[in-house]
Amino acid sequence: MSNSSSSISQFLLLPFADTRELQLLHFWLFLGIYLAALLGNGLIIITIACDHRLHTPMYFFLLNLSILDLGCISTTVPKSMANSFRDTRAISYTGCVAQLFSFLFLMVTEFFVLTVMAYDRYVAICHPLHYGTLLGSRACVHMAAAAWASGFLHAVLHTAKIFSLPLCYGNAVGQFFCEIPPILKLSCSDAYLRETGFLVVSVCLGFGCFVFIVVSYVQIFRAVLRIPSQQGRHKAFSTCLPHLAVVSLFVSTVIFAYLKPPSISSLFLDLVLAFLYSVFPPAVNPLIYSMRNQELKDAMWKLMTGCLSINKLLISKPVLLTLLLLAI
Repeated sequence: MSNSSSSISQFLLLPFADTRELQLLHFWLFLGIYLAALLGNGLIIITIACDHRLHTPMYFFLLNLSILDLGCISTTVPKSMANSFRDTRAISYTGCVAQLFSFLFLMVTEFFVLTVMAYDRYVAICHPLHYGTLLGSRACVHMAAAAWASGFLHAVLHTAKIFSLPLCYGNAVGQFFCEIPPILKLSCSDAYLRETGFLVVSVCLGFGCFVFIVVSYVQIFRAVLRIPSQQGRHKAFSTCLPHLAVVSLFVSTVIFAYLKPPSISSLFLDLVLAFLYSVFPPAVNPLIYSMRNQELKDAMWKLMTGCLSINKLLISKPVLLTLLLLAI
């Protein structure tokens, strides 16, 4: 390999399995997970968009989260599935750049959206009288736009810096998709230390957002425990606990994956951690958010039953006409 990344035409991704049987098993498992994520997040997006009762700040940010989850899992899983099915490890240089940029953009944006969602729940429960003022339609759009713009800027800076480094330790990426830490390991330049420092600063910024989320939920739980009605406490917890579970899983795995000491690093551990923050959350987030949210479940059920009624109506007319023609 040349000492310049410009001479690399492709990268080799880390496979989940070596034998053909296990590769096909990986393909079918990831296909099932991917279809579940598409169905769950797609259903949430359609439900929120179609039901005017869900046109509130909380569901607006949940809509953004579902869109980001769909994009995030579509960035990593299809390529891994295709490689397993075709028994290859290759991804083009351009494809690797696009994958790293897209994953960073969507993942960072998702974390900012999760932070805004915590602020939304904090205002709704702790300052309900000011909710309409602090989280009006324009404020929600501005916060969502700021999250998307911050994620885009973050991804541009990191991607440009990573692929400007000379890569002289081969082209084998120690992960099943293109990501910053395994590509940094291929660099032979001292400039990678600056990128590592920038990465640490970014993770610390993310940790600061996580602290904000935790403090918000401490205040939320204190306010909820003061609610005299058991039904009111249950409703408050049903909208807060799913969000806290999603944030905890996402942040803990990302921070550990990016800041873990090299002494405990291994390919298997890296694969598991990457799966937990890149594949698992988009697949289970719809289940987490709909399982304890009766309002969302009712809206989904109404949407599905409405679609079934329309299908029955569309099907029944041709059948009826056929029966009439046969009778004649």
